[in-house]
Amino acid sequence: MTGGGRESEGGEEEVRGARRIPGPRGAADDLDLASVPLPPLPPPGGTAPDEAVPEQSQPASASASGDAPETPESDAGEPEPDPGPGPAAEAWPEPDPRPEAEPADGHPQPAVPEPHAPDPLVSSAPVVLPHQVLKALLGAWALSACSAEETAAVEDHLTGCAPCADEALRLRDAVGLLHTDGSLDLDPTLRTRVLDGCFGRRPARIPVPEWAAPYDAETARLDALLRDIGDSEWHAPVRLQWFEEERQVSRRTTVAGVIGHLMAVDGLLSAALGLDDPLDDGKTPLDPTERTETYWSATRRPPTRAVREPWRAQSHELIRTASFAGRNVAETSVSYGAFALPLQDAALDRAFECWVHGGDIADAVDYPYPAPSAAHLHRMIDLAARMLPAALAGRRSAGLAGPAKDLVAAGAPGRSLHLEIEGHGGGDWYIALDSPAAVGAPERAVAQVALDGVEFCRLVAGHISPVEAAAGQEGDREAIRDVLFAAASLSRL
Repeated sequence: MTGGGRESEGGEEEVRGARRIPGPRGAADDLDLASVPLPPLPPPGGTAPDEAVPEQSQPASASASGDAPETPESDAGEPEPDPGPGPAAEAWPEPDPRPEAEPADGHPQPAVPEPHAPDPLVSSAPVVLPHQVLKALLGAWALSACSAEETAAVEDHLTGCAPCADEALRLRDAVGLLHTDGSLDLDPTLRTRVLDGCFGRRPARIPVPEWAAPYDAETARLDALLRDIGDSEWHAPVRLQWFEEERQVSRRTTVAGVIGHLMAVDGLLSAALGLDDPLDDGKTPLDPTERTETYWSATRRPPTRAVREPWRAQSHELIRTASFAGRNVAETSVSYGAFALPLQDAALDRAFECWVHGGDIADAVDYPYPAPSAAHLHRMIDLAARMLPAALAGRRSAGLAGPAKDLVAAGAPGRSLHLEIEGHGGGDWYIALDSPAAVGAPERAVAQVALDGVEFCRLVAGHISPVEAAAGQEGDREAIRDVLFAAASLSRL
């Protein structure tokens, strides 16, 4: 081996110059030092601002005295001695503090001139880096972790290198995702938009009936909420609220108990469609409250998340059967014990209750749960408005509402209250006041109530008091009070 081991040193330099992932050190550690000129060292006696750095080969005596060193003259045409391949060719020499040695004959020898120092680097000049180093800096550049010189070098390189420019764009997009402050919760309308896009390209062979769409959407939204909660949250306490006569009552259960309640009442629709009723033992009552109490008392252990699967399978079977049954099934009567509804209205009623109890569960587990879409909410409000005349007549029979003042024939316009629903899912409805068979008409309106759409639904669900619900009231005070309390009486367990 020759060269005093320099071949092995060169090999190590090749290994050190290979691409590697930058560590926690500065990005300059990854540079190829052999390809980047180093800045000049300051002179021993200090630096002078705004002046070129002087040569650093003067003797120590001249440095100490402050006088300019005298450069010995050499013979004309004699080239300057070559310092050779030693270390002096690769690094700048340090000044020798020792005095000049005298030879044996006593005559001093002239000093050997030192090699000229390289010109100082100009700070404004861009750093020239190899392609591989610039490519390794793209990640740090995307994170804004490069120095000003490295940033300028990378951006200058991106203007002429298409592959690196594409990679830099992808890295910047990824960094944007890391720093987002938006909510990670899915958009509640995402499922509807995806289905609409799919059906727009390829319509379903057997579509879901329009009247069953709100129930389909609300059961899917609630199921998405249930998938996100943990096992322990299924036992979180939930307080169900509703109105009975003139007062608000409540019942405490758990998240799993609420799903069991929904499954028990949905069994009424299953029975109307000829499907299996989960509570059908020959003695199951039709009243929704009694059915729920029967289900809760028959459960030997507190319900857990295992109730989710049978509830979701039941809702899927209801939607599938209604879709295959055709148009005539929409008018099938569903008995609730004290009253009955057509299947299309019963499915809308179940969608409303699914949304309301989904909000109860979301409050218990601290989860966002927005209102239904405007179209579905409008249909829920319309169902409640159509049920108000019968509810008002029932309260009048029980002595809880004022007497009728102007009875008219069935189908004729009678005294009415203008119910104005504002905001999400809003509209205008005219509620007949004296007879459920009468028709509400604008020309016979004696009072007006203005309510927000979501607030009206909360009133119908028994979640707020009638005296706190109306945002605006005008006209017959007795009619306004009777209608607001009738709306609250629509609520139940």
